[in-house]
Amino acid sequence: MVFQVFRGDDAAGREERFEVPAVEGMVVLDAIHYIQANYANDLACRWNCKAAKCGSCSAEINGRPRLMCKTRVDEFGKDEIHVWPMRAFPLIKDLVTDVSWNYQVNKEIPGFTPPANEPVPYRMLPEDTERVYEYRKCIECFLCQDVCHVLRNHDDKSMYYGPRYMVRIAALEMHPLDTERRTGLLHGKAGVGMCNITKCCQEVCP
Repeated sequence: MVFQVFRGDDAAGREERFEVPAVEGMVVLDAIHYIQANYANDLACRWNCKAAKCGSCSAEINGRPRLMCKTRVDEFGKDEIHVWPMRAFPLIKDLVTDVSWNYQVNKEIPGFTPPANEPVPYRMLPEDTERVYEYRKCIECFLCQDVCHVLRNHDDKSMYYGPRYMVRIAALEMHPLDTERRTGLLHGKAGVGMCNITKCCQEVCP
């Protein structure tokens, strides 16, 4: 199979062509590792678990934000596969981007604040934990942040926290013992009104 992989940094870059032998069950991350081992051992790429649990190997594959470890090459048939870094974030090198802005945003969100007079340990009902379960499954791959039109199409990220942190705030607000009120943050700096409700973030979430 032919892979066109972005190589470069924030100053300049281009696609480089690599031929990779396809094997059954191969995912894009396998191909990147093959390229590193056989053609370009300086190809920069983040990865860790290779099991869609850590969120490290996010990239844009044929223009769509996806996890490289979860994207099988056989779904593309004989087409060339283009692998690019996430475009919503500053490029460091090759497929590696600087996602530190996300961590800074996370620090600005007030954490869980229990009532002062609540006995410890806290007691929660099964329905209290079940309703927030989906919100807690986020692996922080930031694919939703990458695909978000508001963050992707504007260099200024000061107006909107992005979908990942709307979900985090929602999860905190749903905790039955939380006393913090984040409505002011949502309508202010977090910029919930900037969401254009296209649900593209849902489509790319692994």
